[in-house]
Amino acid sequence: MNEGFPWARLMELGLGSLRLPPERFWQMTLPELSAAARSLQPQRPATLSRGTLDEMMQLHPDKEDDHEGK
Repeated sequence: MNEGFPWARLMELGLGSLRLPPERFWQMTLPELSAAARSLQPQRPATLSRGTLDEMMQLHPDKEDDHEGK
């Protein structure tokens, strides 16, 4: 079933979520709008590589008393 182009959703995104002025919204290309929409997505936190984790563990080893109850 062909629903047609999702103009209402794009207008909600551009005019609502991104708060673009209507003139700017209508001047944008779809790739520009897509790039702007990606800025709304939460960024994934950086992850450590196994090598970096190993280095940190060597630089800051656990102490024997770190695991005992206080």
